[in-house]
Amino acid sequence: MRIISGKHKGRRLTAPKKLPVRPTTDMAKEALFNILNNEYYFTDLSLLDLFAGTGNISYEFASRGTEQITCVDADAGCIKYITDTAKELEFTISTIKSDVFQYLLHNPIKAHIIFADPPYDLSFEEFSQIPKMVFEKDLLLKNGVLIIEHPKHTDLSVLDHFTYQRRYGGSVFSFFEYQEKTS
Repeated sequence: MRIISGKHKGRRLTAPKKLPVRPTTDMAKEALFNILNNEYYFTDLSLLDLFAGTGNISYEFASRGTEQITCVDADAGCIKYITDTAKELEFTISTIKSDVFQYLLHNPIKAHIIFADPPYDLSFEEFSQIPKMVFEKDLLLKNGVLIIEHPKHTDLSVLDHFTYQRRYGGSVFSFFEYQEKTS
């Protein structure tokens, strides 16, 4: 995996093979950040990275100037890798070792962007719990967005707060936002 833009543009990172991860491809990540680049100033954002894995998405935000980043993952090896890499790259990334669903249940942190990249073998019911919990707990800051990466055979467009999706190869990014109420 590589960092596409920002302070560490072009930097290649190699995670240990033993980590239980499926990092977002560089092509999909570049497309996602092209979308976000048109909507946000990265230096003004806070990020909550759920099912953070290698921290791939968090490093991209940090390289572009985001300083308030929290990564949550249940795997101790992933958390150690993110912590060590963030230190090496001088990024301010906080890590929390926790089951993401338990974390969301008790989470006090709000963020502008919440990115979730759960294992692709989750059931539809498990995928649907992510936006449900984020919106019930009111975890998005003003003009914030929840982005869930999922396989193309999982259709999240039927869920509340869904706004749009983009497909890149076998991966889909579904975007969820607070809807403006019209009178």
